[in-house]
Amino acid sequence: MRPPVLDRWLAAVLETPGLTAIQDPAAARAVLLDDALRAVELVASVEGPVVDVGSGGGTPGLPLAVALPEREVTLLEAERRKCRFLEGWIAEIPNLSVTWGRAEEQEPERFAVAVAKALAHPPTAAEWCLPLVREGGLVVLWVGESAEPNRVAAVAERVAGSLEPAPEGLLAIRKTGPTPPGFPRRTGVARKRPLA
Repeated sequence: MRPPVLDRWLAAVLETPGLTAIQDPAAARAVLLDDALRAVELVASVEGPVVDVGSGGGTPGLPLAVALPEREVTLLEAERRKCRFLEGWIAEIPNLSVTWGRAEEQEPERFAVAVAKALAHPPTAAEWCLPLVREGGLVVLWVGESAEPNRVAAVAERVAGSLEPAPEGLLAIRKTGPTPPGFPRRTGVARKRPLA
């Protein structure tokens, strides 16, 4: 049975302008909630704190926080207005926190797992997320059919990561060593000058 907080959160996402283009509640449940929960086993496989990079309206991080109540989950979001929406759920989900900022500005190697959905082109998302994760940790990216795993693998290799098997629609990148010097690159550089 799904916790009631997730139903209330989904309804609030649909009612709040600028959080999602989805209007149909059933489609929102499938895309924002059920799809997020596909990664529970992957995230649970590595102990330690989790960060959702570019959380937007809270997916996938907020559903993962509810599904894994023993794990600290940080929702990292660069838009202040979206942060205010996310902060409204902290009282109901005690293992949840919200940070306003960009991936490139965060303390490196602080998290065990970084997750991201619809953050950026997958190679760019990989470059942003890998420095946040400590050695042995995991990055999980939600990707579409047009994702190019070879390009993601090439970026991961430069930022101390390697692809691992994952369910369809997800990419799992293991952090294989310390973050190399020069990463993360300055804010905006990864999008303007992708590594692959």
